[in-house]
Amino acid sequence: MNKEMNKLGTEKIDKLLFKMSMPAVIGMMVNALYNVVDTIFIARGVGTDAIGGLAIAFPIQILIMAFGMLFGTGAASIISRALGEGNHDKANSSAGNVLIISGIVGILIAIPSMIFIEPILQLFGATDNLLPYSKSYMEVILLGAPLIIFLMGGNNIARAEGNAKVAMVSMVIGTGLNIVLDPIFIFIFNLGIRGAALATIISQFVSVIYLLNYFIRGKSSLHFTKHALTLQPKIVVSILSLGVPSFIRQAGGSFVAVILNNALGTYGGDIAISTFGVMNRLLMLGLMPLFGIAQGFQPIAGYNFGAKKMDRLWEVLKHSMVYATILCLIYSSILFFFPEFMLSIFSTDPELISLGSYAMNYIIMFLPFIGIQVVGSTYFLAIGKIAPSFVLGLSRQVILLLPLVLILPKFLGIQGIWLSFPIADGLALLLTVTWLVLDIIYLRKKELNKC
Repeated sequence: MNKEMNKLGTEKIDKLLFKMSMPAVIGMMVNALYNVVDTIFIARGVGTDAIGGLAIAFPIQILIMAFGMLFGTGAASIISRALGEGNHDKANSSAGNVLIISGIVGILIAIPSMIFIEPILQLFGATDNLLPYSKSYMEVILLGAPLIIFLMGGNNIARAEGNAKVAMVSMVIGTGLNIVLDPIFIFIFNLGIRGAALATIISQFVSVIYLLNYFIRGKSSLHFTKHALTLQPKIVVSILSLGVPSFIRQAGGSFVAVILNNALGTYGGDIAISTFGVMNRLLMLGLMPLFGIAQGFQPIAGYNFGAKKMDRLWEVLKHSMVYATILCLIYSSILFFFPEFMLSIFSTDPELISLGSYAMNYIIMFLPFIGIQVVGSTYFLAIGKIAPSFVLGLSRQVILLLPLVLILPKFLGIQGIWLSFPIADGLALLLTVTWLVLDIIYLRKKELNKC
Protein backbone atom coordinates (compact mmCIF):
# COMPACT_ATOMS: atom_id res chain seq x y z
CA MET A 1 0.00 0.00 0.00
CA ASN A 2 2.94 2.36 0.65
CA LYS A 3 4.00 1.68 -2.93
CA GLU A 4 0.51 2.68 -4.07
CA MET A 5 0.74 5.91 -2.07
CA ASN A 6 4.11 6.75 -3.64
CA LYS A 7 2.49 6.49 -7.07
CA LEU A 8 0.45 9.59 -6.20
CA GLY A 9 3.69 11.54 -6.50
CA THR A 10 5.34 9.69 -9.38
CA GLU A 11 2.88 8.04 -11.78
CA LYS A 12 1.87 9.76 -15.01
CA ILE A 13 -0.99 12.16 -14.22
CA ASP A 14 -3.39 10.99 -16.93
CA LYS A 15 -3.04 7.35 -15.93
CA LEU A 16 -3.16 8.16 -12.23
CA LEU A 17 -6.23 10.40 -12.52
CA PHE A 18 -8.04 7.76 -14.53
CA LYS A 19 -7.13 5.06 -12.00
CA MET A 20 -8.22 7.20 -9.05
CA SER A 21 -11.27 8.80 -10.66
CA MET A 22 -12.92 5.94 -12.53
CA PRO A 23 -13.70 3.89 -9.42
CA ALA A 24 -14.92 7.09 -7.74
CA VAL A 25 -17.02 8.03 -10.80
CA ILE A 26 -18.55 4.56 -10.92
CA GLY A 27 -19.04 4.62 -7.15
CA MET A 28 -20.74 8.03 -7.22
CA MET A 29 -22.96 6.96 -10.13
CA VAL A 30 -23.88 3.89 -8.16
CA ASN A 31 -24.54 6.09 -5.13
CA ALA A 32 -26.88 8.24 -7.22
CA LEU A 33 -28.71 5.11 -8.31
CA TYR A 34 -29.82 4.51 -4.72
CA ASN A 35 -32.29 7.37 -5.01
CA VAL A 36 -32.93 6.99 -8.74
CA VAL A 37 -33.96 3.35 -8.36
CA ASP A 38 -36.15 4.20 -5.36
CA THR A 39 -37.87 6.95 -7.36
CA ILE A 40 -38.52 4.73 -10.39
CA PHE A 41 -39.99 1.87 -8.39
CA ILE A 42 -41.99 4.19 -6.13
CA ALA A 43 -43.38 6.11 -9.12
CA ARG A 44 -44.37 2.91 -10.91
CA GLY A 45 -45.57 1.05 -7.82
CA VAL A 46 -47.14 3.78 -5.67
CA GLY A 47 -47.82 6.89 -7.82
CA THR A 48 -46.99 10.54 -8.53
CA ASP A 49 -47.85 11.78 -5.03
CA ALA A 50 -45.38 9.27 -3.60
CA ILE A 51 -42.65 10.94 -5.70
CA GLY A 52 -43.61 14.21 -4.00
CA GLY A 53 -43.33 12.50 -0.61
CA LEU A 54 -39.89 11.24 -1.58
CA ALA A 55 -38.90 14.76 -2.72
CA ILE A 56 -39.80 16.05 0.75
CA ALA A 57 -37.78 13.30 2.45
CA PHE A 58 -34.76 13.68 0.18
CA PRO A 59 -33.35 16.89 1.78
CA ILE A 60 -33.31 15.13 5.16
CA GLN A 61 -31.29 12.29 3.63
CA ILE A 62 -28.93 14.84 2.10
CA LEU A 63 -28.54 16.51 5.50
CA ILE A 64 -27.59 13.17 7.09
CA MET A 65 -25.13 12.53 4.26
CA ALA A 66 -23.70 16.01 4.86
CA PHE A 67 -22.38 14.86 8.22
CA GLY A 68 -20.68 11.93 6.52
CA MET A 69 -19.10 14.38 4.07
CA LEU A 70 -18.12 16.67 6.95
CA PHE A 71 -16.12 13.91 8.65
CA GLY A 72 -15.00 12.05 5.53
CA THR A 73 -13.70 14.91 3.38
CA GLY A 74 -12.10 16.67 6.33
CA ALA A 75 -10.22 13.52 7.30
CA ALA A 76 -9.39 12.77 3.65
CA SER A 77 -7.66 16.14 3.28
CA ILE A 78 -5.58 15.49 6.41
CA ILE A 79 -4.82 11.86 5.52
CA SER A 80 -3.64 12.45 1.94
CA ARG A 81 -1.37 15.34 2.98
CA ALA A 82 -0.10 13.46 6.05
CA LEU A 83 0.81 10.43 3.95
CA GLY A 84 2.52 12.73 1.45
CA GLU A 85 4.60 14.09 4.34
CA GLY A 86 5.24 10.58 5.70
CA ASN A 87 3.29 11.26 8.93
CA HIS A 88 1.47 7.91 9.33
CA ASP A 89 0.52 8.46 12.96
CA LYS A 90 -1.49 11.56 12.05
CA ALA A 91 -3.17 9.72 9.17
CA ASN A 92 -4.12 6.77 11.42
CA SER A 93 -5.55 9.02 14.13
CA SER A 94 -7.59 11.03 11.64
CA ALA A 95 -9.16 7.87 10.20
CA GLY A 96 -9.84 6.36 13.62
CA ASN A 97 -11.49 9.50 14.95
CA VAL A 98 -13.80 9.68 11.92
CA LEU A 99 -15.09 6.16 12.51
CA ILE A 100 -15.93 6.96 16.14
CA ILE A 101 -17.65 10.31 15.64
CA SER A 102 -19.64 8.94 12.67
CA GLY A 103 -21.41 6.45 14.90
CA ILE A 104 -21.98 8.91 17.74
CA VAL A 105 -23.41 11.68 15.54
CA GLY A 106 -25.58 9.22 13.60
CA ILE A 107 -27.31 8.12 16.81
CA LEU A 108 -27.70 11.72 18.01
CA ILE A 109 -29.41 12.62 14.72
CA ALA A 110 -31.69 9.59 14.53
CA ILE A 111 -33.32 9.72 17.99
CA PRO A 112 -34.69 13.32 18.07
CA SER A 113 -35.61 13.16 14.37
CA MET A 114 -37.76 10.07 14.98
CA ILE A 115 -39.53 11.82 17.86
CA PHE A 116 -40.32 15.01 15.93
CA ILE A 117 -40.72 13.48 12.46
CA GLU A 118 -44.05 15.12 11.50
CA PRO A 119 -43.16 18.75 12.32
CA ILE A 120 -39.77 18.27 10.67
CA LEU A 121 -41.37 17.03 7.45
CA GLN A 122 -43.92 19.88 7.51
CA LEU A 123 -41.02 22.32 7.89
CA PHE A 124 -39.38 20.66 4.88
CA GLY A 125 -42.46 21.43 2.77
CA ALA A 126 -44.76 18.41 3.23
CA THR A 127 -48.38 19.14 2.38
CA ASP A 128 -51.27 17.20 3.95
CA ASN A 129 -51.39 15.06 0.84
CA LEU A 130 -47.65 14.25 0.75
CA LEU A 131 -46.98 13.89 4.50
CA PRO A 132 -48.06 10.23 4.87
CA TYR A 133 -45.68 9.16 2.10
CA SER A 134 -42.66 11.11 3.36
CA LYS A 135 -43.29 9.99 6.95
CA SER A 136 -43.50 6.29 6.01
CA TYR A 137 -40.22 6.61 4.11
CA MET A 138 -38.24 8.62 6.68
CA GLU A 139 -39.27 6.54 9.71
CA VAL A 140 -37.20 3.72 8.22
CA ILE A 141 -34.37 5.81 6.75
CA LEU A 142 -33.67 7.52 10.10
CA LEU A 143 -32.97 4.15 11.71
CA GLY A 144 -30.03 3.88 9.33
CA ALA A 145 -28.57 7.37 9.96
CA PRO A 146 -25.40 5.97 11.63
CA LEU A 147 -24.91 3.64 8.65
CA ILE A 148 -25.24 6.50 6.13
CA ILE A 149 -22.71 8.69 7.97
CA PHE A 150 -20.25 5.84 8.54
CA LEU A 151 -20.47 4.80 4.88
CA MET A 152 -19.74 8.31 3.58
CA GLY A 153 -16.84 8.76 6.02
CA GLY A 154 -15.34 5.32 5.41
CA ASN A 155 -15.44 5.65 1.63
CA ASN A 156 -13.63 9.00 1.78
CA ILE A 157 -10.94 7.50 4.02
CA ALA A 158 -10.36 4.65 1.56
CA ARG A 159 -10.01 7.12 -1.33
CA ALA A 160 -7.62 9.32 0.67
CA GLU A 161 -5.15 6.45 1.07
CA GLY A 162 -5.25 5.79 -2.67
CA ASN A 163 -7.70 2.85 -2.69
CA ALA A 164 -10.66 4.20 -4.62
CA LYS A 165 -11.66 0.67 -5.63
CA VAL A 166 -12.76 -0.16 -2.09
CA ALA A 167 -15.14 2.81 -2.03
CA MET A 168 -16.46 1.85 -5.44
CA VAL A 169 -17.07 -1.79 -4.49
CA SER A 170 -18.84 -0.83 -1.25
CA MET A 171 -21.30 1.32 -3.20
CA VAL A 172 -21.74 -1.21 -6.02
CA ILE A 173 -22.60 -3.90 -3.47
CA GLY A 174 -25.14 -1.65 -1.76
CA THR A 175 -26.82 -0.40 -4.92
CA GLY A 176 -26.91 -3.83 -6.54
CA LEU A 177 -28.67 -5.21 -3.49
CA ASN A 178 -31.00 -2.19 -3.40
CA ILE A 179 -32.07 -2.79 -7.00
CA VAL A 180 -32.88 -6.43 -6.16
CA LEU A 181 -34.73 -5.66 -2.92
CA ASP A 182 -36.80 -2.67 -4.13
CA PRO A 183 -39.25 -4.62 -6.36
CA ILE A 184 -39.44 -7.43 -3.81
CA PHE A 185 -40.48 -5.15 -0.95
CA ILE A 186 -42.65 -2.78 -3.03
CA PHE A 187 -44.47 -5.20 -5.32
CA ILE A 188 -44.24 -8.70 -3.79
CA PHE A 189 -44.50 -7.78 -0.09
CA ASN A 190 -46.71 -4.77 -0.95
CA LEU A 191 -44.83 -2.46 1.48
CA GLY A 192 -45.06 0.58 -0.81
CA ILE A 193 -42.75 3.52 -0.09
CA ARG A 194 -41.74 1.99 3.26
CA GLY A 195 -40.43 -1.03 1.37
CA ALA A 196 -38.14 1.20 -0.72
CA ALA A 197 -36.70 2.72 2.46
CA LEU A 198 -36.18 -0.73 3.98
CA ALA A 199 -34.36 -1.90 0.85
CA THR A 200 -32.05 1.12 1.07
CA ILE A 201 -31.16 0.59 4.73
CA ILE A 202 -30.47 -3.13 4.35
CA SER A 203 -28.25 -2.39 1.34
CA GLN A 204 -26.28 0.24 3.24
CA PHE A 205 -25.81 -2.13 6.18
CA VAL A 206 -24.19 -4.69 3.87
CA SER A 207 -21.89 -1.97 2.45
CA VAL A 208 -20.82 -0.97 5.96
CA ILE A 209 -19.96 -4.61 6.78
CA TYR A 210 -17.76 -4.72 3.67
CA LEU A 211 -15.92 -1.52 4.71
CA LEU A 212 -15.41 -2.72 8.28
CA ASN A 213 -13.92 -5.93 6.94
CA TYR A 214 -11.48 -3.90 4.82
CA PHE A 215 -10.31 -1.72 7.71
CA ILE A 216 -10.28 -4.28 10.54
CA ARG A 217 -8.53 -7.12 8.68
CA GLY A 218 -5.47 -5.01 7.89
CA LYS A 219 -6.07 -4.61 4.15
CA SER A 220 -5.81 -0.84 4.60
CA SER A 221 -2.51 1.01 4.91
CA LEU A 222 -4.06 2.78 7.91
CA HIS A 223 -3.81 1.02 11.25
CA PHE A 224 -6.63 1.36 13.76
CA THR A 225 -4.68 1.02 16.98
CA LYS A 226 -6.05 1.85 20.42
CA HIS A 227 -4.37 5.27 20.15
CA ALA A 228 -5.91 5.93 16.71
CA LEU A 229 -9.38 5.01 18.02
CA THR A 230 -9.13 7.45 20.94
CA LEU A 231 -10.90 10.76 20.39
CA GLN A 232 -8.30 13.51 20.10
CA PRO A 233 -9.74 17.04 20.30
CA LYS A 234 -7.04 18.57 18.11
CA ILE A 235 -7.60 15.99 15.35
CA VAL A 236 -11.39 16.30 15.59
CA VAL A 237 -11.21 20.11 15.30
CA SER A 238 -8.96 19.81 12.22
CA ILE A 239 -11.32 17.31 10.61
CA LEU A 240 -14.35 19.51 11.27
CA SER A 241 -12.70 22.72 10.08
CA LEU A 242 -11.56 21.13 6.81
CA GLY A 243 -14.82 19.27 6.29
CA VAL A 244 -17.05 22.31 6.82
CA PRO A 245 -17.02 23.39 3.12
CA SER A 246 -18.26 19.97 2.00
CA PHE A 247 -20.79 19.93 4.82
CA ILE A 248 -22.03 23.38 3.86
CA ARG A 249 -22.35 22.35 0.23
CA GLN A 250 -24.39 19.28 1.18
CA ALA A 251 -26.36 20.85 4.03
CA GLY A 252 -26.85 24.00 1.97
CA GLY A 253 -28.39 21.85 -0.73
CA SER A 254 -30.74 20.40 1.87
CA PHE A 255 -31.68 23.86 3.18
CA VAL A 256 -32.28 25.16 -0.33
CA ALA A 257 -34.41 22.08 -1.06
CA VAL A 258 -36.61 23.01 1.90
CA ILE A 259 -37.10 26.52 0.49
CA LEU A 260 -37.63 25.09 -2.99
CA ASN A 261 -40.23 22.57 -1.83
CA ASN A 262 -42.16 25.30 -0.03
CA ALA A 263 -41.89 27.67 -3.01
CA LEU A 264 -42.88 24.94 -5.47
CA GLY A 265 -45.85 24.04 -3.31
CA THR A 266 -46.93 27.70 -3.17
CA TYR A 267 -46.54 28.54 -6.86
CA GLY A 268 -47.11 25.15 -8.51
CA GLY A 269 -48.76 22.76 -6.05
CA ASP A 270 -47.99 19.10 -5.35
CA ILE A 271 -47.31 18.35 -9.03
CA ALA A 272 -44.47 20.92 -9.07
CA ILE A 273 -42.86 19.28 -6.02
CA SER A 274 -43.12 15.85 -7.66
CA THR A 275 -41.75 17.20 -10.95
CA PHE A 276 -38.72 18.76 -9.31
CA GLY A 277 -38.21 15.53 -7.36
CA VAL A 278 -37.76 13.69 -10.66
CA MET A 279 -35.61 16.44 -12.23
CA ASN A 280 -33.41 16.47 -9.15
CA ARG A 281 -32.75 12.74 -9.58
CA LEU A 282 -31.81 13.34 -13.22
CA LEU A 283 -29.45 16.16 -12.24
CA MET A 284 -27.89 13.98 -9.55
CA LEU A 285 -27.23 11.29 -12.13
CA GLY A 286 -25.28 13.84 -14.19
CA LEU A 287 -23.50 15.61 -11.33
CA MET A 288 -22.34 12.54 -9.41
CA PRO A 289 -19.59 11.67 -11.94
CA LEU A 290 -18.21 15.18 -11.39
CA PHE A 291 -17.91 14.51 -7.68
CA GLY A 292 -16.24 11.22 -8.60
CA ILE A 293 -13.61 13.10 -10.62
CA ALA A 294 -13.22 15.57 -7.75
CA GLN A 295 -12.74 12.73 -5.26
CA GLY A 296 -10.14 11.12 -7.52
CA PHE A 297 -8.46 14.51 -7.93
CA GLN A 298 -8.35 15.36 -4.20
CA PRO A 299 -5.82 12.77 -2.90
CA ILE A 300 -3.53 13.35 -5.90
CA ALA A 301 -3.63 17.13 -5.40
CA GLY A 302 -3.30 16.88 -1.61
CA TYR A 303 -0.37 14.44 -1.76
CA ASN A 304 1.59 16.46 -4.33
CA PHE A 305 0.90 19.75 -2.55
CA GLY A 306 2.20 18.15 0.67
CA ALA A 307 5.24 16.78 -1.21
CA LYS A 308 5.89 20.24 -2.82
CA LYS A 309 5.46 18.84 -6.35
CA MET A 310 3.65 21.85 -7.74
CA ASP A 311 3.96 20.99 -11.43
CA ARG A 312 2.01 17.80 -10.81
CA LEU A 313 -0.59 19.77 -8.85
CA TRP A 314 -1.20 22.16 -11.78
CA GLU A 315 -1.31 19.27 -14.25
CA VAL A 316 -3.90 17.25 -12.35
CA LEU A 317 -6.01 20.38 -11.81
CA LYS A 318 -6.07 21.14 -15.54
CA HIS A 319 -6.85 17.58 -16.60
CA SER A 320 -9.60 17.19 -14.00
CA MET A 321 -11.37 20.33 -15.19
CA VAL A 322 -11.19 19.28 -18.84
CA TYR A 323 -12.62 15.81 -18.18
CA ALA A 324 -15.34 17.19 -15.88
CA THR A 325 -16.41 19.71 -18.54
CA ILE A 326 -16.59 17.04 -21.25
CA LEU A 327 -18.83 14.88 -19.05
CA CYS A 328 -21.09 17.86 -18.27
CA LEU A 329 -21.38 18.80 -21.93
CA ILE A 330 -22.40 15.27 -22.94
CA TYR A 331 -25.01 14.91 -20.20
CA SER A 332 -26.52 18.38 -20.65
CA SER A 333 -26.90 17.63 -24.38
CA ILE A 334 -28.88 14.48 -23.57
CA LEU A 335 -31.17 16.39 -21.21
CA PHE A 336 -31.63 19.21 -23.74
CA PHE A 337 -32.51 17.02 -26.73
CA PHE A 338 -34.39 14.20 -24.96
CA PRO A 339 -36.12 15.66 -21.86
CA GLU A 340 -39.42 13.82 -22.36
CA PHE A 341 -37.69 10.46 -22.70
CA MET A 342 -35.53 11.01 -19.60
CA LEU A 343 -38.52 12.07 -17.50
CA SER A 344 -40.67 9.19 -18.74
CA ILE A 345 -38.19 6.72 -17.24
CA PHE A 346 -39.56 7.78 -13.86
CA SER A 347 -43.21 8.57 -14.57
CA THR A 348 -45.87 8.33 -17.26
CA ASP A 349 -47.84 11.27 -15.79
CA PRO A 350 -48.29 13.68 -18.79
CA GLU A 351 -48.54 16.75 -16.53
CA LEU A 352 -45.24 15.90 -14.82
CA ILE A 353 -43.48 15.26 -18.14
CA SER A 354 -44.79 18.48 -19.69
CA LEU A 355 -43.80 20.69 -16.75
CA GLY A 356 -40.44 18.93 -16.36
CA SER A 357 -39.53 19.33 -20.04
CA TYR A 358 -40.23 23.06 -19.85
CA ALA A 359 -38.28 23.59 -16.61
CA MET A 360 -35.31 21.50 -17.79
CA ASN A 361 -34.42 24.05 -20.48
CA TYR A 362 -33.72 26.63 -17.77
CA ILE A 363 -32.05 24.41 -15.18
CA ILE A 364 -29.41 22.91 -17.51
CA MET A 365 -28.35 26.22 -19.08
CA PHE A 366 -24.98 26.34 -17.26
CA LEU A 367 -24.68 22.61 -16.58
CA PRO A 368 -21.78 22.16 -19.09
CA PHE A 369 -19.56 24.33 -16.85
CA ILE A 370 -20.49 23.01 -13.41
CA GLY A 371 -17.47 20.66 -13.47
CA ILE A 372 -15.12 23.65 -13.27
CA GLN A 373 -16.90 24.86 -10.15
CA VAL A 374 -16.85 21.42 -8.49
CA VAL A 375 -13.15 20.73 -9.19
CA GLY A 376 -12.20 24.32 -8.33
CA SER A 377 -13.76 24.18 -4.88
CA THR A 378 -12.23 20.72 -4.27
CA TYR A 379 -8.80 22.12 -5.15
CA PHE A 380 -8.90 24.47 -2.15
CA LEU A 381 -10.01 21.63 0.12
CA ALA A 382 -7.19 19.40 -1.16
CA ILE A 383 -4.49 21.97 -0.35
CA GLY A 384 -6.01 22.78 3.07
CA LYS A 385 -7.24 26.34 2.36
CA ILE A 386 -10.42 26.54 4.38
CA ALA A 387 -11.74 30.03 3.60
CA PRO A 388 -12.05 29.80 -0.21
CA SER A 389 -13.28 26.21 -0.02
CA PHE A 390 -15.90 27.31 2.52
CA VAL A 391 -17.14 30.26 0.44
CA LEU A 392 -17.17 28.32 -2.84
CA GLY A 393 -18.97 25.45 -1.14
CA LEU A 394 -21.64 27.94 -0.09
CA SER A 395 -21.74 30.00 -3.27
CA ARG A 396 -23.77 28.00 -5.77
CA GLN A 397 -26.63 26.81 -3.59
CA VAL A 398 -26.74 29.02 -0.51
CA ILE A 399 -25.22 32.43 -1.21
CA LEU A 400 -26.63 32.69 -4.75
CA LEU A 401 -29.49 30.25 -5.37
CA LEU A 402 -31.30 30.72 -2.06
CA PRO A 403 -31.99 34.49 -2.32
CA LEU A 404 -32.92 34.10 -6.00
CA VAL A 405 -35.52 31.43 -5.15
CA LEU A 406 -36.93 33.69 -2.45
CA ILE A 407 -37.09 36.83 -4.62
CA LEU A 408 -37.73 35.95 -8.30
CA PRO A 409 -40.97 33.93 -7.84
CA LYS A 410 -42.59 36.96 -6.22
CA PHE A 411 -42.37 38.68 -9.60
CA LEU A 412 -42.31 35.81 -12.10
CA GLY A 413 -44.19 33.00 -10.33
CA ILE A 414 -42.91 29.46 -10.83
CA GLN A 415 -40.80 30.57 -13.82
CA GLY A 416 -38.75 32.62 -11.36
CA ILE A 417 -37.80 29.38 -9.60
CA TRP A 418 -36.55 27.83 -12.83
CA LEU A 419 -34.61 31.00 -13.77
CA SER A 420 -32.85 31.00 -10.40
CA PHE A 421 -30.76 27.96 -11.33
CA PRO A 422 -28.84 29.24 -14.39
CA ILE A 423 -28.27 32.65 -12.77
CA ALA A 424 -26.79 31.05 -9.63
CA ASP A 425 -24.69 28.59 -11.66
CA GLY A 426 -23.25 31.34 -13.86
CA LEU A 427 -22.29 33.58 -10.95
CA ALA A 428 -20.78 30.66 -8.98
CA LEU A 429 -18.67 29.72 -12.00
CA LEU A 430 -17.36 33.28 -12.32
CA LEU A 431 -16.47 33.43 -8.61
CA THR A 432 -14.68 30.05 -8.70
CA VAL A 433 -12.58 30.84 -11.77
CA THR A 434 -11.56 34.26 -10.37
CA TRP A 435 -10.50 32.86 -6.99
CA LEU A 436 -8.70 29.92 -8.58
CA VAL A 437 -6.70 32.09 -10.97
CA LEU A 438 -5.66 34.44 -8.16
CA ASP A 439 -4.51 31.53 -5.99
CA ILE A 440 -2.50 29.92 -8.80
CA ILE A 441 -0.77 33.25 -9.51
CA TYR A 442 0.03 33.62 -5.80
CA LEU A 443 1.48 30.10 -5.47
CA ARG A 444 3.53 30.43 -8.68
CA LYS A 445 5.06 33.70 -7.45
CA LYS A 446 5.81 32.08 -4.09
CA GLU A 447 7.47 29.16 -5.92
CA LEU A 448 9.59 31.51 -8.07
CA ASN A 449 10.72 33.50 -5.03
CA LYS A 450 12.15 30.32 -3.50
CA CYS A 451 14.26 29.66 -6.59
